Amino acid sequence: MFISIVSLLIGFGLLVWSADAFTNNGAKIARIFNISPLIIGLLIFGFGTSAPEMLVSGLAAYDGHPELSIGNAFGSNIFNIGLVLAVAAIIHPVLVEKNVLKKEWLFLFFSTLVVGFLLMDGFLSFIDGLILLILLLLFLYYVFNESKKGNNLEEEASEGINENQAKGKTWLLLIISLVILVSSARLVVWGGTNLALAFGVSDLIIGLTVVALGTSLPELAVAISSAVKKQHQMIIGNIIGSNLFNSLGVLAIPGLILPFQIPSEVMTRDYIYMFILTLLILVFSLKLRINRLGGLILLMILASYLYQLVWI
Repeated sequence: MFISIVSLLIGFGLLVWSADAFTNNGAKIARIFNISPLIIGLLIFGFGTSAPEMLVSGLAAYDGHPELSIGNAFGSNIFNIGLVLAVAAIIHPVLVEKNVLKKEWLFLFFSTLVVGFLLMDGFLSFIDGLILLILLLLFLYYVFNESKKGNNLEEEASEGINENQAKGKTWLLLIISLVILVSSARLVVWGGTNLALAFGVSDLIIGLTVVALGTSLPELAVAISSAVKKQHQMIIGNIIGSNLFNSLGVLAIPGLILPFQIPSEVMTRDYIYMFILTLLILVFSLKLRINRLGGLILLMILASYLYQLVWI
């Protein structure tokens, strides 16, 4: 048990460091190609901070623990909104562009509805995983098209990263951080699974709590940093992008690797909270800003969810 706890702690620590290094170097590379802050948030930060969830999901499904995968996906989405976005809004009200609500948020909400429809029968099948993967590819296609549109980052992009040596170092650090990301995700799966067995706790609960919180720490670090610097587009892009990768990519993986029966409480409890929190992004953004009160409400909803998860 001691080794499992140490494995979890080391895994979480490496996850945070490697995800931070991955997103930092990924952002530098994105700027080389003149990509806007929102697209950086959606794609580089969204994928980079969701890479731990995707890796944990794949490894858990491969090891025969698919419930850990779905718990990780739903739990991470709940923490991303109820904790990450909430903390960012409390630090500084988050400004939201109207186009984000009409496009990126709408795609996230539509994807959430599709997930609910596919899982309504209580089974995550190979076909379900394939549909989710296709939706993810459509989202990536949209992001790449958006990234081609002109923006004004050219001068900023050129500072300090034009030299070939700097580019080579950035690519090397990106690859190294990705390798560490894979290794740390393996530690989290191993430690979390062993603890679940030792305490008689289900894989689903471990995925919804310990693993979901641990793999959401990179999003929290990025959000706090962006909130302090008032980089609102990156905050929203990170949350929406990460939740899209979780809903479509993380959930698709266990369906493609090891289709399984979903516990009934996933749809009657976890999905409902995820749906409500996703909808509240729009509600709190109607005045094109998520203020501190909205952040506090999101935190209270997360507290209510955790209470129901642990004590009821």
